[in-house]
Amino acid sequence: MVLIIECIILCGLFTLMVLPPLYKNPLNCIMSYPTAIRQRVESLPQYQPAIRKYRTKHIATKMLFISLCIIFMAIIAWFSGSRTFIEAFAHIFILFFVVNIYDLLILDIWLFCHNKRVIIPGTEDMVREYKNPIHHIRGAIIGTLIGLIIALASSGIIVLVNILVQLYT
Repeated sequence: MVLIIECIILCGLFTLMVLPPLYKNPLNCIMSYPTAIRQRVESLPQYQPAIRKYRTKHIATKMLFISLCIIFMAIIAWFSGSRTFIEAFAHIFILFFVVNIYDLLILDIWLFCHNKRVIIPGTEDMVREYKNPIHHIRGAIIGTLIGLIIALASSGIIVLVNILVQLYT
């Protein structure tokens, strides 16, 4: 039951992290757009100065997110009672996988593929590219691999904490 509640809370937090910046200015998330749309935007002169800034910001944000996610997931697993590597890994991977599938089905395929608020001016004619779920499915596969890495790293932290607790008690 705890795992289900954690999944719901994490999906809500993820939605709050993704949708407001996307709706405020779709260029905030340009690096997550399908390749054809991104290439069109990069070719439009009105977006040239902003693209480099968004690319650098995107990479830095992803690295920071992954680092914080490793720590955050370890904390969640620890307070959920996961004390072994296997327990922590399973708990964290399930959490990450559920959020990843939620992102794919709800945020990407349902909202992104069918929402006019995410269309960047100058790409209005690219309806097929906006509605094509293939880019998002590839992203979910990559997200699953990232989830494996995060689960491994977070589980390693759990093991280290257990060792430290045993040393100092």
